[in-house]
Amino acid sequence: MTQARWDQPLFSTTSAPATTVTHDAGLLLLRLVVGLSMAGHGTMKLFGWFGGPGLTATGKGFTMAGYPAGDAMAVIAGLSETLGGLGLALGLLTPLAGAALTSVFINIIDVRGLSAYFPPKGVELEVVLFAAVIALTLTGPGRFSADHHLPVLRENRPRHALAALLLGAVAGFVVLIVRD
Repeated sequence: MTQARWDQPLFSTTSAPATTVTHDAGLLLLRLVVGLSMAGHGTMKLFGWFGGPGLTATGKGFTMAGYPAGDAMAVIAGLSETLGGLGLALGLLTPLAGAALTSVFINIIDVRGLSAYFPPKGVELEVVLFAAVIALTLTGPGRFSADHHLPVLRENRPRHALAALLLGAVAGFVVLIVRD
């Protein structure tokens, strides 16, 4: 009798699940859309690109939301979104990209509040993007990624994904604790 492992498929006798080109293409498309969207939001905060507020206004927004050192928080959030988004889009160090974006989304959803799910004050878009980040972190980036060429990250490693999501959640909640 074989022992169940987290990194094996649920109903398969092989040690590694077979992926198809369409599976990997789907992961690539999802990574590009979600990752580049998040990177774009980060550059809006950091540099004011794409009509964004830039660091000064973003820092004031963080201060108004109750975060200490609003300017520093703006840099941290902007870098987390930009680098996490680019990492996700490229499939580069995907678990760490997922961790960075997880911490961001925990704070976004807390600041926005959960009083309404749909617009005008809803969080449905944030929840969908957060779910996509979690899903990509858990599934891995697929063959069309930079991680595919890194031996330690070539295959989906559930322990890396779970550790990264835990790290992101802890970081996100630590930041929430320092918020007024």
